[in-house]
Amino acid sequence: MKKIKEMSVGTFFTRFSEFLGKYFVVLVIFIAIIALIFPSPFLVLVKTKVFGQSLVTTGLGIIMFIMGITMNENDFKIILTNPKDIFIGCLAQFTIMPLVAFGLAKTLNLSPELAVGLVLLGTCPGGTASNVMTYLAKGDVALSIGMTTISTLLAPILTPVLTYILAGQWVKINITAMVLDIFKVVIIPIFLGLIFHKLFKEKILKISKFLVIIPILTILVVMGMCVAPNRANLINSGMILIVAVCVHNWLGFALGYFVGTLTGMNETKKKALSIEVGLQNSGLAVGLSTQFGNPLCALPAAIATVIHQVSGSFIANVFSGNVDFKFFKFKKKVSVKY
Repeated sequence: MKKIKEMSVGTFFTRFSEFLGKYFVVLVIFIAIIALIFPSPFLVLVKTKVFGQSLVTTGLGIIMFIMGITMNENDFKIILTNPKDIFIGCLAQFTIMPLVAFGLAKTLNLSPELAVGLVLLGTCPGGTASNVMTYLAKGDVALSIGMTTISTLLAPILTPVLTYILAGQWVKINITAMVLDIFKVVIIPIFLGLIFHKLFKEKILKISKFLVIIPILTILVVMGMCVAPNRANLINSGMILIVAVCVHNWLGFALGYFVGTLTGMNETKKKALSIEVGLQNSGLAVGLSTQFGNPLCALPAAIATVIHQVSGSFIANVFSGNVDFKFFKFKKKVSVKY
């Protein structure tokens, strides 16, 4: 009886995680719409504190903690066995995305608050969703995981410095505060997750299906909390900012793939590089933007939480061959001689 109960619970979590994975993009759009139409529940969550920390910060910490728990020795072996490609990928990520964000902010003449938010988004490391998207794209998952790990570990140094250099002309950047925030939200939770993995490895394997669910649900809640407070700003400044975030994202995909081609990578590695460069940790950008004291600074990252999931899923389907472009192709005219 006990075994049957355990099997039923395990089956439930397996099917639930599969459902979340399959319909994640739909759920992202649904939550964004709900947060726009009925912002009140999310606004209550925004005001809620856990040990003096906002739920956004707490949620990001949970995601990073789960990332640490699910990491193993093989992830670090990947870094040691493939250092060249990971170095190329991280170099591309921390040059292409910040510079493209800066260029778009200047070209589109964004307000200082939106410009800072877009640059901050560009200077953040790769998001954990990129690993899933790379898997769906039939890309090199090992390279994607290696890039996410290293870019995340480099973030406490590179994100504040690059933001200071590129966005310092618009607002005052407190590098020390940003470094501390990244350590608090990213590095410490990952480190604690690694310790838990070491101490409770067998038990963690048993609840792995449950652990997959937590980050997905957390991302959905955090996204709603990002959209709700910016409801009016999204309506007023939404279109130009959506264009900026989309172009930033798509150029990341294109230039990431180009760098892979330029450096002689195979097709699976080029897919991984494209997705890894194009998808930023938008949740981290939202969390870091709070130090500027203006909700507009969080707007680019809030929009990116939606756009990145949609575009990431689309590019993954394109790379995997699931998207058929035959309707966009014109048939050749056949000339018949009489």
